[in-house]
Amino acid sequence: MNAGQQHLLDLYRAAQRGEAAPPAPGTHTVRTAREIQQWHRFRAVVTAPADRLPSRIRRAVRSTAATLLRREAGATGRDGAPARVAS
Repeated sequence: MNAGQQHLLDLYRAAQRGEAAPPAPGTHTVRTAREIQQWHRFRAVVTAPADRLPSRIRRAVRSTAATLLRREAGATGRDGAPARVAS
């Protein structure tokens, strides 16, 4: 059963019970996404710097790995074959 069918069943059930109709699927999606983003920003502000250390380490590792991969790609060439040295 997809979301549209479930919504129709919920509408029918609400009508039978004399309740207010539920909101359509996706009605609050943007608001929910904004609230999640706001929560992440809030957590970033209130989290102690010592607790944020793992994210700093993760960024440093990613940066180092990207640098090493770029160097390796430059040394081997784009197709993976060893680069030719001019003689």
